[in-house]
Amino acid sequence: MSYVFGPVPSRRLGWSLGVDLVPFKTCSYDCIYCQLGRTTLHTVQRREYVPVAAILQEVETKLKENPTPDYITVSGSGEPTLNAGLGRVIRDLKKLTSLPVAVLTNGSLLYDQNIQEELAAADLVIPSLDAVTVSVFERVNRPCGQVSLEQAIKGLKDFAGGFRGRLWIEIMLVRGFNDGDEEITALTAVLKDLPAEKIQLNTVTRPPVESFARPLEREQMERIAARLGNRTEIVGQFAGKVYGYGNQQDIEREIVALLGRRPCTLTEIAFLTGLHQTEVTKYIGHLVEAGFVQPIYQEKVYYRVLDA
Repeated sequence: MSYVFGPVPSRRLGWSLGVDLVPFKTCSYDCIYCQLGRTTLHTVQRREYVPVAAILQEVETKLKENPTPDYITVSGSGEPTLNAGLGRVIRDLKKLTSLPVAVLTNGSLLYDQNIQEELAAADLVIPSLDAVTVSVFERVNRPCGQVSLEQAIKGLKDFAGGFRGRLWIEIMLVRGFNDGDEEITALTAVLKDLPAEKIQLNTVTRPPVESFARPLEREQMERIAARLGNRTEIVGQFAGKVYGYGNQQDIEREIVALLGRRPCTLTEIAFLTGLHQTEVTKYIGHLVEAGFVQPIYQEKVYYRVLDA
């Protein structure tokens, strides 16, 4: 399938059926920690990048399979709010199924009233907020030139004030970039009045696009969580029920066997296995965390079997 992938294991949402609304790495940010690689189309232009009718047809086909995922998650290979058909996708997904629909967004375009209205039908929206000072924002998220931090924060506040679904805010912490006392103090002040159900702290656990993007230690994460208050939780390991979605173990064995022959990039693994690139990142992330494969940082990020 071109636009729908999984279900894949999500550390926050259980088993997630992914819906991809933009071509690979079309985004308003080029984050240093991104597990998918560099942004290739750096833009804030909204248009129907992929056809809504084709997306919905693929979802309908997938939903006939068993077992049933926990969420339908609009995210994928870039920033989903760039797709001008976002509202139609969410509304029609709600007609297709009673499963909750989640949207993962970097939050950069939430100032747009149209996007706020389109997201209103979602059950859960998870925007990112990695930095609240301009210098840190530019170093971590590397925004498209038309993206303003002030506008992004105001958009998040406006959206949070009017959204009637569940709202979780994700913060990706990168060692030496947005974990300093000044940034956490400023972040605490911004988050204080935001009516979000959860503040979720994450750090770099999967191989990032930049090798200098390093994770925080657990103790550091806990200290920051305590400062951000009772709503804050640290994103842990996948804790969903393990069963045969897409023969997960067989797929991972196939990837390990492939990498045992030669190192490959994510793009090459996707091409050789027939998997969606975003789906590959989930399996690779699990294999890296489990100690079976490791990234090699050259001009591109390659993966190889750990003992090869």
